[in-house]
Amino acid sequence: MTNTLENKRILIVGGGRGIGAHIARRAEQSGAEVVIATRDGAGGTRIDVLDEVSIAAAAQDIGPLDHVVTTASAHHDVAVTELRQDGIADALGAKVTGALLLAKHFAPQVRPGGSFLLFSGIVGWKPAAGTVVKGVANGALEYVAAHLAVELAPLRVNAIAPGIVDSGTWDRLGDERKAALLQGAAESGLVGRHGTVDDIADAALWLLGAGYVTGELIHVDGGARHR
Repeated sequence: MTNTLENKRILIVGGGRGIGAHIARRAEQSGAEVVIATRDGAGGTRIDVLDEVSIAAAAQDIGPLDHVVTTASAHHDVAVTELRQDGIADALGAKVTGALLLAKHFAPQVRPGGSFLLFSGIVGWKPAAGTVVKGVANGALEYVAAHLAVELAPLRVNAIAPGIVDSGTWDRLGDERKAALLQGAAESGLVGRHGTVDDIADAALWLLGAGYVTGELIHVDGGARHR
């Protein structure tokens, strides 16, 4: 796995924090050159997946790549009776439209043997009240990966659907509520623990180097979707 990423050039959209930042660190440790893109451009390149102009400009500036990874998301977690059209559009835009536009502008920049890696989430397979938009957006990425894999072949396109992971996202809940959430995640899975950023990075780095895997969505959720 390490050898397959050595001297490769990887764009990570959403690489400024959380899972994206950890994948960036792990890729660099494996010998890759990492280009980090964030919505505000802080510390790297600006890419707002809801703004095609920013995507097109970044594609021209960045140049040739071997892999493109996107962890971009925009949540609209409310009851159906409280849905807003702009919230729905942003949530679907960040996951689905954004992935398609990244493919549109960056596929010509990706070298032979390269790939796109998209990020979904367990909520696509675990419906719950108040998460219908997030669930639909994440579930749709399975089809995005499959259809883009055909369209962009021989470039590869895959996706990962993480479970509940201690990535820093839940720090906003405070120590007590975060601990309860992670404990619940451990109890709801099949492996007896919650996920870590290394679990997700392991899968991501493997998929980037797995030259005979395309059009697939890999669940990294400790089996939680089977409960």
